[in-house]
Amino acid sequence: MSGHSKWANIKHKKGKTDALKAKITTKISREITVAARMGGGDPVGNMRLKLALQKARENNIPKDNIQRAIAKGVGATDMDSYEEITYEGYGPGGAALTVECLTDNRNRAAADVRHAFSKNGGNMGETGCVAWMFQRKGVFVIDAEGHDEEELTLLALEAGAEDLKTEEDSFVIYTAPEDYDAVESALAEANIETEVSKITMVPDSNVSLEGEAAEKMQRLLDALDELDDVQDVYHNAELPEEEE
Repeated sequence: MSGHSKWANIKHKKGKTDALKAKITTKISREITVAARMGGGDPVGNMRLKLALQKARENNIPKDNIQRAIAKGVGATDMDSYEEITYEGYGPGGAALTVECLTDNRNRAAADVRHAFSKNGGNMGETGCVAWMFQRKGVFVIDAEGHDEEELTLLALEAGAEDLKTEEDSFVIYTAPEDYDAVESALAEANIETEVSKITMVPDSNVSLEGEAAEKMQRLLDALDELDDVQDVYHNAELPEEEE
């Protein structure tokens, strides 16, 4: 989906090297464990676990890893030491970033994130400095081919969606987080396949970056992804396709 529609730039796509794949597996497994610890091992009624499992499937995490992570969460006592922290700041060219961490060492996480920002042309800001630029939304991306826009819009709105937009050759449905399940069920019942379905952070507006600013922004995103404590990075930068 890189460069396929506007929303695809919201969440930085992870790298494909073996080292990064291993990190991604560890991070997602940790998220599954914490979700199971907090809300139980059944994704029905546990939205956080459901979304973590979706992320695991998108990243081809082996089923054995997923089951171990759930089992660990259900019987865990050591997960209480993990806390969620969100850091905010500005990257090259004035792009806004929110960095979601899951860590057992707040001081380490803060120092590492701050270093990544400062080393790569960004500035970490105070809590709330860019949060107002983003809204948490459910997003469904559907290939436009073979679907009627009016019919799809009616189906989505009746299920509780907020809006449907045409972006490139896709239809993108936006929902409030609490309406995500209802819209997902309606699409499934209508046998409508989604290319992407997730709850993510959607920026109110985007900043287009090119040249050196785009290169620096990519380096900042890569540096943040390398950090063990960082779970997700969201931003409002529109990068050239080769930078995504």
